[in-house]
Amino acid sequence: MSKNNKPISILEESFLSFKNYLKTNINHKEAVFTASFINDLHQETTHILEMCRVLNQDANFIRKINQDANPTKTSTGLLLKTEHFFLSDIIVLYNCELEKESEKSQFVLAYYYDVLRNNHFADEGSLMLLNELVLSSEFKNHLQKIKTDNLILPVNGQQKHYFLPEAMSKDKLNIQKEICAKYQNFIKYAFDMKFLDEKAFEDFFDLKVDLKSEGSDKVKDLEEEDTLEKVLQELHLLIGLEEVKKDIVALINLLEIQKKRSQQGLKNVDITLHTVFLGPPGTGKTTVARLLSRIFRHLGFLSKGQMYETDREGLIAGYVGQTATKVNNAVASSLGGVLFIDEAYALTQNSLGNDYGSEAVNTLLKRMEDHRNDLAVVVAGYTEPMNLFLDSNPGLRSRFNRFFHFAHFTPVELFQIFESFCKKSDFVVAGAAKEKLTDTFELLYKSKDESFGNARVVRNLFEKCIQNQANRIVKIKKISNRTLKILTEEDIPEPKVTQQMVNFQGIDK
Repeated sequence: MSKNNKPISILEESFLSFKNYLKTNINHKEAVFTASFINDLHQETTHILEMCRVLNQDANFIRKINQDANPTKTSTGLLLKTEHFFLSDIIVLYNCELEKESEKSQFVLAYYYDVLRNNHFADEGSLMLLNELVLSSEFKNHLQKIKTDNLILPVNGQQKHYFLPEAMSKDKLNIQKEICAKYQNFIKYAFDMKFLDEKAFEDFFDLKVDLKSEGSDKVKDLEEEDTLEKVLQELHLLIGLEEVKKDIVALINLLEIQKKRSQQGLKNVDITLHTVFLGPPGTGKTTVARLLSRIFRHLGFLSKGQMYETDREGLIAGYVGQTATKVNNAVASSLGGVLFIDEAYALTQNSLGNDYGSEAVNTLLKRMEDHRNDLAVVVAGYTEPMNLFLDSNPGLRSRFNRFFHFAHFTPVELFQIFESFCKKSDFVVAGAAKEKLTDTFELLYKSKDESFGNARVVRNLFEKCIQNQANRIVKIKKISNRTLKILTEEDIPEPKVTQQMVNFQGIDK
């Protein structure tokens, strides 16, 4: 401690005691950590400080959490801040893995201490000196003192107590999940330990966290009726999309092996769930995104499996500061599932000076990093505009490296889609009507452009057909069940008429 009772940086203090030792210029064959690793710690702890800043502004929360602390720690009359409790919690986590302690884990704890108590970030430019420092007895002595002095005991006297998660109320469920994710990241950096999901992490460290909110029991019951086998069956029953189905099966296989490796205590590479859907409209991108979210949940990579759908209008506001709020709200609604952004290229296409697309993208990138353990973002749109979108910000291209390509439906698949609409609505297509529809879809496919609406066109054509059928049979006095169900050749518009309606917006593209 310094004379004014402000904690001194453990790394700076160790340097003061160690500078003579440094002059011996001891060379080690392998560094304990790299500059890239220090940079990762810098980014991670910067996010943590921002979370602490937000919680410190809640006077009721600070008062409540201090009431749980042993009075000896607050005897000065000053309330401890969120940073103190975060540090105490990670020391508890750290002490659970003392048998795996190493110079790297010691450095990580020291780094977190310096950031949380001193707002001091170790200089990655002094990499060689830092690697030498962590091997010194001076550093180890300082670290031991830090662990002792910053461990806060609760009023109930329990040694294994996590203050922040247990102090969260229902209105702070999202922050609670963020805190637990940051604890998990700390263990990953310190001990190279990765866990399949949050529950596995919490069980391992006996971290009792209640993440339920009002109405969650009903959601849980609905989820329990769902299974991975059921989702895969729905996927394979989709018409067409053979390439997408193969890509999803390959991804499932990869994630399954990742699970098995984690269960065996093996290290895994980071696999991003963020995905780009490329292709024309009406090819099932939204449907596949919903299935993908459920698949990720069943595999244990997402906690809920819901999907939140939005677009440019849902993310961008017309005034300064409001765009970030809209993006944050969308992310909050997506946590544990998929955030699906349709026509995502529209976020950056507006070149007007007062456009807030870049603010939306930057906010989204930050939230993707903050919640990378329980959020998947799927961006969708036409191929070329999406490539421009990904190139508009370096962070986009680096976070989205998985691509699913959605092709136009073939004439046969378009007819199968039409038949599926008929089956769902109790209609039957007569023989001659089938031939006319086949001719229609072959013509539409031959003359299609990138904006061709595929299933949307089929749906609108189906609605046009049943309207024509209604006009044909409305004056019949005694209408049989068969008459009500059958679509005849007369009910099907001429192929060229349908083509003209598609081209001139008579049928939605």
